[in-house]
Amino acid sequence: MDLSPPRGTRDFFPADMRQQNWLLGHFRAVAALFAFEEYDAPVVESEALYTRKAGEEITDQLYNFADKGGRRLALRPEMTPSLARLVLQKGGSLALPLKWFSVPQCWRYERMTRGRRREHYQWNMDIIGVSAVTAEAELLAALTTFFKGLGLGPADVGIKVSNRKILQGLLEGLGVPDDRFAPVCVLIDKLEKVPRTAIEGDMAALGLDRSMVDRIVEALSLDELDRIAAAIGTDHPGIAELRHLFDLAADYGYADWLSFEASLVRGLAYYTGIVFEAFDRGGDLRAICGGGRYDRLLSTFGGKDAPACGFGCGDAVIVELLRDQGLLPAVPKAVDDLVFAFNADLRPAAMDVAARLRQAGRSVDLILEDKKVRWAFRRADQIGAARLVLLAPDEWAAGQVRIKTLSTGAEQNVPLDQLTETRRA
Repeated sequence: MDLSPPRGTRDFFPADMRQQNWLLGHFRAVAALFAFEEYDAPVVESEALYTRKAGEEITDQLYNFADKGGRRLALRPEMTPSLARLVLQKGGSLALPLKWFSVPQCWRYERMTRGRRREHYQWNMDIIGVSAVTAEAELLAALTTFFKGLGLGPADVGIKVSNRKILQGLLEGLGVPDDRFAPVCVLIDKLEKVPRTAIEGDMAALGLDRSMVDRIVEALSLDELDRIAAAIGTDHPGIAELRHLFDLAADYGYADWLSFEASLVRGLAYYTGIVFEAFDRGGDLRAICGGGRYDRLLSTFGGKDAPACGFGCGDAVIVELLRDQGLLPAVPKAVDDLVFAFNADLRPAAMDVAARLRQAGRSVDLILEDKKVRWAFRRADQIGAARLVLLAPDEWAAGQVRIKTLSTGAEQNVPLDQLTETRRA
């Protein structure tokens, strides 16, 4: 039998799990700092939730199947459609704005590269009910706070920012109908990933000939906001929103993280306005995270639209970056007490002592077999115990246990009725 996990997935041994919980703890801590509430949804959803738009890569990357009742289901590849479903399920009973976050496990059957797996955990933060650019600015503040909390700065991570309305303005100038906008965005997003000749046929099917594509690519290659503004108009809404966002970033104090990049459109069809993507400035990794505004998502599922924006940040890429930077910690085991009985007759007493300590909120490992005291010391070192609580015949007969603090070597006899009064190590 092959003992490896399925291709593209991973095992989490205890040491890996401690590290994973450390990272997910940072996700949740930043969300709490910004007063977001956590939610979740089933990992298995209706397949139709993800096939609402043809042409997206995600529709070809689904882990999908029919259940025993013949229903078409899929493992969730992203969380935003589930969020939309939850919001629509409650109708108008939710008080806006919503500030929700989640840390789901997501699944995509895709080509694997460094930092790209077929399953990953993804930190999602979304604001629903705020139409102003202040929502994007708040999300980017949370994102940069997260990076700083890990020891990363703007010299390590940059955030590219653009606005889909810029591309929309270019397409309108070329006479491309509005209903072609979202699928064109999906194709433009692929230009950096696959040879242009591979998607020109898809472009032609949407009504864009080679000259149109040339003009779009030329315009989107402009790397200064003023230059693109000259091309589509300085009073264009997409330009105004970006200028406002950069002003707000200066107010928050993270403007040096941001850079304008006209070619950024993001690959999901539901984005409608500002989009952003964090990247490794060393250029060794794929995008760290991405997001943007999706004001028309809810109507995709038959509901009434509400202004919304959000981002997703996967665990795999950020771990690779932290490892490269020497910032990924080896999270040690942490146990407060190891309780050891010198003989089998004292084992019931040791169980009582362990129960008292646990009731006091201490994490306790109890040696369950006949072992030598030397073995107990080795075990305490292996599990990272702060103290060794010893039950020896003479001390126990006197109503005491012996406590050894392993970091200092200090020992003391403690009466049983004072056991839980000792200070937490």
